[in-house]
Amino acid sequence: MKLGIYGGTFNPPHLGHVTAARFAMDALGLDKLLLIPAAHPPHKSLPEDAPSPEDRLAMAEIAADVLLLPGRAEASGMELSRPGRSYTADTLRQLREEYPGAELWLLMGTDMFLTLQHWREPEAILSLAGVCAFARSQEDCEEALRGQADYLQKTFQARVRTVRLPEIVDISSTRLRELLERGEGQEYLPPSVYGYIIRRGLYGVRRDLKCLPERELRACSYSMMRAKRIAHVQGAEEEAVRLARRWGADPVKAARAAILHDCTKYLEREEQLQLCEKYGIVLDELERQAVKLLHSKTGAWIARDVFGADDEVFEAIYWHTTGKADMSLLDKILYMADYMEPNRDFPGVERLRTLAYEDLDAAVIAGCETSIQEMEDRGLEVHRNTLAARDFLLKNGKGTGNS
Repeated sequence: MKLGIYGGTFNPPHLGHVTAARFAMDALGLDKLLLIPAAHPPHKSLPEDAPSPEDRLAMAEIAADVLLLPGRAEASGMELSRPGRSYTADTLRQLREEYPGAELWLLMGTDMFLTLQHWREPEAILSLAGVCAFARSQEDCEEALRGQADYLQKTFQARVRTVRLPEIVDISSTRLRELLERGEGQEYLPPSVYGYIIRRGLYGVRRDLKCLPERELRACSYSMMRAKRIAHVQGAEEEAVRLARRWGADPVKAARAAILHDCTKYLEREEQLQLCEKYGIVLDELERQAVKLLHSKTGAWIARDVFGADDEVFEAIYWHTTGKADMSLLDKILYMADYMEPNRDFPGVERLRTLAYEDLDAAVIAGCETSIQEMEDRGLEVHRNTLAARDFLLKNGKGTGNS
């Protein structure tokens, strides 16, 4: 196994880190990559107002997840849990014990690479791991990189690779922190990392979470879910806005409901139940057994309590998974947008997409019936609210071209 080790303060992790990590994985053919935030870097001191180790690890975890390589790219808190300075030689020894037989590769930028011989125990570092140095700006001197590579190979018998990144994201973490404190610099961050910064109030970023513009609301929502889910949420937002314009609903409310509809989807069962208890959400027996039914309810409450969602948006999120009898227009729009957004692919989805713009009630009936059939085919209980949603529309003559 080829294991890449990418260390640093990650204060904060930005698009330059993500670009370098992605390119190094491809260039070296890495099987696994670890982003390892330093607790106490030996070459510099963290600013006094630096985020906590837990926050830096959380941001590194988000950055690793952005790579969309589950099981291959992840963050490790090994240096944060180790007392004293975060020396690379100690980290490599620990990794050698944890991954015996693995081929270790240490990833670093130009500045670190050009001073590697002055680190603590360079002989040990270069005997334990190969070094991959990447230039992160056009100004990085290829001659200096080649000269340093030759020196390390001759002096330490080091394994060295130097690569130039095809996409340049040239920003230092110090400069980025200065920009963030001025309300700038978001373009240098993965949106989900920026969302975490907003939610935690890091780097002087102070926002009223109940009054966020849509761009920052998206970032916050994305920071609460796995990166693989973001495409679905983006698709649901686009579909909800289109449906709102078609049927005369408020497109801003439709967008905000879609942005937040899955914000608690990745909470564990115990966290879901704790939120249910906190907000007084009464669960039936099926909901207690099927954790996937809880995120709509807990998400609605987080949308209201944390992000200031109004009653209409709250209700749409609350019922987007099961539906209910007598749904509002926004309820129906979010239910269908979630069901048929452009990334969805299942038998009958194209029919639903056509129907949703011809007869919204008929589309909701068809969506409910599809869900009911799927659950019955799998031998699972159908939630009573899905049956009620379908039956209410049928009883009241909906879905007959009069939406």
